[in-house]
Amino acid sequence: MSTYREEKRLDDQLRAEQKLRNEQLRAEQAREDRRLELEATQQRDAARAEEKRKDAEAKRRQEQAEKKARAAEQQAKKAAAAAKRAKLVRWLKANPATLFVGFVMVASIVPALLSQIGALTGATVAAPMAGLLAAMLEGGAWAITFMGKQAEDAGREPRKYRIGTWAVATVAAAVNFWHGLEAYGEHPWVAFVLGASSLFAIYIWDLKTHGSHGKTKEQKQAEKARRAHVSARRKHHPEIVEQAVKLQAALPYGVLDDESAFAAAWRIHTGAEPGLSAQLYATATEAVLQLGAAFELGDNVRDELLETGFKAARLNPFAELAQVPGSQAGLEENAPQGPASALRPDAPEGKSPEELEALLPDAVAAAAELVAEGRQISAHGLAKKLQIRRVDAALLRDRVIEQRRLHVA
Repeated sequence: MSTYREEKRLDDQLRAEQKLRNEQLRAEQAREDRRLELEATQQRDAARAEEKRKDAEAKRRQEQAEKKARAAEQQAKKAAAAAKRAKLVRWLKANPATLFVGFVMVASIVPALLSQIGALTGATVAAPMAGLLAAMLEGGAWAITFMGKQAEDAGREPRKYRIGTWAVATVAAAVNFWHGLEAYGEHPWVAFVLGASSLFAIYIWDLKTHGSHGKTKEQKQAEKARRAHVSARRKHHPEIVEQAVKLQAALPYGVLDDESAFAAAWRIHTGAEPGLSAQLYATATEAVLQLGAAFELGDNVRDELLETGFKAARLNPFAELAQVPGSQAGLEENAPQGPASALRPDAPEGKSPEELEALLPDAVAAAAELVAEGRQISAHGLAKKLQIRRVDAALLRDRVIEQRRLHVA
């Protein structure tokens, strides 16, 4: 009996413990479920908050982007407007005449139109017809004017358009003048002003499109000099000019210009370059031979003749000019004297005084040869003869002159 009770008590105890464990498990499971549910709720809230934050951030960025875009657009509009204003200001500064011409033209055309409308309505013409007829006269003149400008820009002859413009403008001026005499009989000068209003705008436009694009004074002088040059050619070289014209006619148009044709014709007739001829060569050669003969008769260049050559070289006011005629005549040109290399800070040092003293006899002989050749005693000539630097040749030239005791003021 006792065993039964003990077993029952033990079973009850086990069931109680099992029930307690089950309740603990259910409580723990409930806590875990609540924890998981809370975490899920927190995650959902965090996700919604993050989504809201991202939406707000995206909205803020979009608003900032739109604001920047609007600011950039406004800035671009302001910059474009400023550029247009600057362009307009530059144009006004560069074309003040055009601005005032436009103002004067408007001030001339409007009174002319009003006067013609008044003249036609005063002659019992209906107002719409009067307006159309007045527009025909003034507008016709300007239509022909702009047609002439277009033709001129295209390279066509605008003369007929200009004649038509002035003819229509004259008719309009006559209408205004007649109306002025009738409407302002006590002040006839007003009639002249009204008549001029139809002509003045045309005149101003004509000056603007033609008068301001004429040739300059320098261009006119150049054309005058060119015509004089051509006239002198025809006068002094008629056969060569005729040959040049024949050459141009024989070739396709535009292949040979006037100067090239004349140069070719000169070579054909004279066999020499333009400006020279066989007669000039002969004259130059004869002069050289006569000069050589004169020096030979001078007993191999006497001291007096040498001194004369020295003086001529030092006193020659045209020392910088090259001798003429050219090499085709058998004469050697003297090159223009350049700046002495001694004046250049980077020039190498010249010969020593002892070396120059040793070259002095050769320099005297070279100077005599230059005089015998009819050339100037120059540093360039001595440098070429002695094969030395020009700065040394300049010093030797002065030494030669000092040796001959030629003191030139």
